[in-house]
Amino acid sequence: MLNDDFSCEKACEMLKNNTAQLVDVRSTEEFSQGALPNAINLPLQSIMAADNLLDKNKSIILYCVSGARSNTAKNYLIQMGFKDVYDLGSYQKYCC
Repeated sequence: MLNDDFSCEKACEMLKNNTAQLVDVRSTEEFSQGALPNAINLPLQSIMAADNLLDKNKSIILYCVSGARSNTAKNYLIQMGFKDVYDLGSYQKYCC
């Protein structure tokens, strides 16, 4: 799904309605130092395990530090058959 205009407000709405899962693609070490509420940690290097960890019936909202890893993860997940994948970019854009 092309979603270059994905906003934090849209992410908040999806998370509030429980129609999306929030995925932090930073390393486990980075995640342990602090993460967004209710985020799942799936480091970019482990993204191929997504089939076993993520619900394909829910949208996926990805984030990292700068947006580089989350953008890469988005492309991998789409190639793996996930349909509704959104890239929030940096965790600093989180506004919920």
